[in-house]
Amino acid sequence: MTTFPDKLLNQNLKNIIAAVIVYLFSAAVFAQTQNTNWNGKKCAVVLTYDDALNIHLDKVIPMLNSYQFKGTFYLIGSSPVVSQRIEAWRTAAKQGHELGNHTLNHPCDGNLPGREFVTAEADLSKYRVARAVNETRITNTLLKAIDGKNERTFAYPCGDLTINDTLYYNFLKNDFVAARGVAAGYLNKKEVDLSNVNSFVQNGSTAEQMIAQVEEAEKKGSFIVFLFHGVGGEHSLNIDLEEHRKLLEYLKKRKKDIWVATMVDVAKCIKVN
Repeated sequence: MTTFPDKLLNQNLKNIIAAVIVYLFSAAVFAQTQNTNWNGKKCAVVLTYDDALNIHLDKVIPMLNSYQFKGTFYLIGSSPVVSQRIEAWRTAAKQGHELGNHTLNHPCDGNLPGREFVTAEADLSKYRVARAVNETRITNTLLKAIDGKNERTFAYPCGDLTINDTLYYNFLKNDFVAARGVAAGYLNKKEVDLSNVNSFVQNGSTAEQMIAQVEEAEKKGSFIVFLFHGVGGEHSLNIDLEEHRKLLEYLKKRKKDIWVATMVDVAKCIKVN
C-alpha cells in the first residue's frame, strides 16, 4: 500500500524530472540558436578591399567569382581606377559585390605620426565637418549612378574617426547601413557598434594566419571582417595572391558553418538581431 508521503515523494520526483527535461531542451535550443545565428551558420566572414585598385578588378573579383563569394570594395570617388573603369565596377555590382563608400578624396589626419603621405588637399585635420559630409554624399551619388543601389556601407580612410574631436560619421548615419573601422576584435551581435565595425587589417599575412583568425571568430560565435588593400601587389599594404586563394579555398570547404557575405548584408543581419 502506497502511503501519502510516498505519493508526495513520487510526485515531487516526477516534477523534478520534468523540470530537468524542460531545462535541457531549452538549453539545447538556445545553444543551437547561439551557434547558428549568422544567417543560420556559426560564423560570418566579410571580405573587404580598400582604395579601388586595378588588382581588385583584374584578379580579386574573378577569384571571388570562381568560389561564388561576394566581396565589399570600398571605392575612392576621385580615383582614376573608378572613373576609367566604371563599366567594370558596374559589372562587379551586378555579380553581387558591394561597392562601398571610401569618400571622395580619401582624407586622413596629417597630424598623426607616420602620415607623411597625406597631402595638404587630403588632410582631414584641415577639413570642416560639412566638407567631409558633402564629399561623402557626392561619392554616394557616384556609386548609385554605377550600381543603382540605395543601401551600402562606409569605410573610414586610415581609420580616422574625427575632425577636431567631432565624430563626422554622426552626420552620415542615415546615409549608410554601417561604417567599417580598423580596430580588431571579436564581438557578439549585441556588442557591435555599427558606426565603427571592427576589422582585421591584413599586411603580409599568410593563409594560415588568416584561417586562424576565422577559427577564433567561430569559436567565439562571432564574425570577422578582413581588410585588404593590395592582393598580389599595387599597394604598400599587401598580401600574396596565392595566400588569398588559400583563404577562399578554406572558406569554401567550411561553407556549411561559415557565412561569407558583404559588409552591408552582415550589418543588416546584426541590425535585426
